[in-house]
Amino acid sequence: QLRLVESGGALVQPGGSLRLSCAAPGFRLEDHGIGWFRQAPGKEREGVSYISMGGGNIAYTDSVKGRFTISRDNDKNTVYLQMDSLEPEDTAVYFCAASEGPSSWPEEWGFASWGQGTLVTVSS
Repeated sequence: QLRLVESGGALVQPGGSLRLSCAAPGFRLEDHGIGWFRQAPGKEREGVSYISMGGGNIAYTDSVKGRFTISRDNDKNTVYLQMDSLEPEDTAVYFCAASEGPSSWPEEWGFASWGQGTLVTVSS
């Protein structure tokens, strides 16, 4: 299993932006599809976005389409989630996860390695 490390979570006002990063020290993230998931207080974890191993297949949950952008920089061994026009409903702990085979996103069962999460709070 990979050790994934998320960063970039913070307190931001509604309408603001954040960029989350997902890194895997010592491992090649480019060999894996990467999913972003989030868990809001009192709710189940849900899939937010996915990028395939080669970057050619990208998906978003409906509530973030047009606001969030997933990308990967293989030179930096990092996957990003750019979040714009943030809303209070985006408040959650955000996790990145690596898939080992065909993607199961937005389902979690195909993602074997997970980070510890980074907290995003959208509030005025």
